[in-house]
Amino acid sequence: MANKNVIWSPLAEEDFNHILAYLYEQWGNEVALRFIDTIEQVIFQIIKYPDLFPLINKDIGVHKCVITKQNTLFYKLDDKNIYLLRIFDTRQNPDTLQF
Repeated sequence: MANKNVIWSPLAEEDFNHILAYLYEQWGNEVALRFIDTIEQVIFQIIKYPDLFPLINKDIGVHKCVITKQNTLFYKLDDKNIYLLRIFDTRQNPDTLQF
């Protein structure tokens, strides 16, 4: 099986940057770097096993991956790509989650 391309949506990039800025400001460089490592490991798992994480919306094909207690990654698949849709802070109102 060929590796799929990973494509970050603008919303996922924005989420990631906000989380990193918060971690650097509140918890320091070490915690922020650990979060980056965790994200990289999760993406590697998704590349290797795209259907590893549960499908939460069959109509639009969205999978859910819990990264940390506070952050969840939502992604979609097609034949060639993995689309990272959002990295959602679970402390937010879930009704605000849009893809």
